[in-house]
Amino acid sequence: MPDFLSSLWNTFLWFFMIFVFVAYLMALFSIIQDLIRDKSLGGWAKAIWLLFLIWLPFLTALVYLIARGKGMNVRASERVAASRNATDDYIRSVAATAPATEVAKAHDLLDAGFISEAEYAQMKAKILAAS
Repeated sequence: MPDFLSSLWNTFLWFFMIFVFVAYLMALFSIIQDLIRDKSLGGWAKAIWLLFLIWLPFLTALVYLIARGKGMNVRASERVAASRNATDDYIRSVAATAPATEVAKAHDLLDAGFISEAEYAQMKAKILAAS
């Protein structure tokens, strides 16, 4: 085999091995993240899984993905849904209120004597112009 093809093949093999190693690390970190966040497993079970991930990393990762892979997806989906719900609740809580509500608040300030009639008219005009 010519030297150029041998060098090209070795380069391809090197890149492939790097790809496999990075993919393994991503799977390993995903497994560890799922393992730590799983509330159904006790501390001893988590410790045993981590211990085996250190001693027999490839075999344990494969067994974990086969045995608990579907649960990983379910737990990740639940975390995403909970995060989305929390974000939506926060947005709703800080979002601007309806113009009628803001005008009513301004009128309450007027009734309480905190603002004058002119300030109330100015606030009301500003609120209605913004909507």
